[in-house]
Amino acid sequence: MLPTLFGRIQIRIVLLLVVGGFWTTLLTPILPGLQGSIGLRYATTYMILVTTIVVGILWELLYHLLMQFRWEKDWPTFFGLVTIIPEGLLIWGLLKLNLVPFIHGPDVPLLAFIILFVIVWIAQWLTANGPLRVPFVRWRFRGGRFV
Repeated sequence: MLPTLFGRIQIRIVLLLVVGGFWTTLLTPILPGLQGSIGLRYATTYMILVTTIVVGILWELLYHLLMQFRWEKDWPTFFGLVTIIPEGLLIWGLLKLNLVPFIHGPDVPLLAFIILFVIVWIAQWLTANGPLRVPFVRWRFRGGRFV
């Protein structure tokens, strides 16, 4: 399968909302160092998730451009996994520069961010490259699009 740009954007949004939302809900109460009430902690972690979705759409545009230089016009699965590094660094940088709305960046401890980001990222990557293909058999023939 060669996911289209629109298909990859849809996959990213759906998986981060569903899989990322599930893991964020589970992890938020036990993340180390987050300050404030449980409501404030959830607001912080979900705002990080929303920021990851929004910035991820922009990343997909950059990845699409880079793929045009590859012979197969495809992104190897391993590359999809290691994109966690630049994307995580960018989100962390945005947090530290206080560019994420409703979050005061220095209030988010690095360890809490790493735990949340890595677990959500790996969970959505594993879902996209495994179980997602079972219920959506024709998904790959539609360029990775759901709609």
